[in-house]
Amino acid sequence: MKYERIVKGKFITRPNRFVAYAELNGRIEKCHVKNTGRCKELLIDGCTVWLERSDNPKRKTLYDLVAVEKGDRLINMDSYAPNLAAGEFLPTLFPGGSIRPEYTYGNSRFDFYIEYNSKKILLEVKGVTLENDGVVMFPDAPTERGVKHIGELSKCLDEGYEAYLLFVIQMDKVKYFTPNDETHPGFGEALRAAEKRGVKLLAYDCAVTPDSMVLDKPVKIVL
Repeated sequence: MKYERIVKGKFITRPNRFVAYAELNGRIEKCHVKNTGRCKELLIDGCTVWLERSDNPKRKTLYDLVAVEKGDRLINMDSYAPNLAAGEFLPTLFPGGSIRPEYTYGNSRFDFYIEYNSKKILLEVKGVTLENDGVVMFPDAPTERGVKHIGELSKCLDEGYEAYLLFVIQMDKVKYFTPNDETHPGFGEALRAAEKRGVKLLAYDCAVTPDSMVLDKPVKIVL
């Protein structure tokens, strides 16, 4: 997954979920934040951020904030990137399979539907940006929507589908993934219950550069 027209900036402030201000070559630019999560541990005053310049001159914000440097670690924080990178990676997991994005099933919409070796598979993707001492966690804020997705995946097992939940770790060199029970205990409970029911859990880190993100190595999951 590649970005175009990437530039380096210095983060100044984020007045709301969608907007941030960054300094680029001595100018203050209003930027669109492509992540509605809190990201408080990432967007710290003066940190280095990476921005994609839009090719649409009529946009109110000329730049999208897509990545941030946290110490010596580069983290992609674009919430659209995990699905795009997963779409490129899934043929490696399911070689020769039929892979369809944005699949509607009943009243639910899943990120991917896969037919592979006579199996029908529904797969949901979650991007992970929260890290503490090499341990990565999800979610970084309470997410009833995330709990709902887990419940919907579990129900599909009764209809003969296989169900997967793929955590895309938007950085590399991490120790393990675990649900963030402190922030949202209900998500962790739902995740553990789904795994016991038969939902398959996967986690992969990513090779991240300022202008790219590619799924790389499997990451241990600790429930």
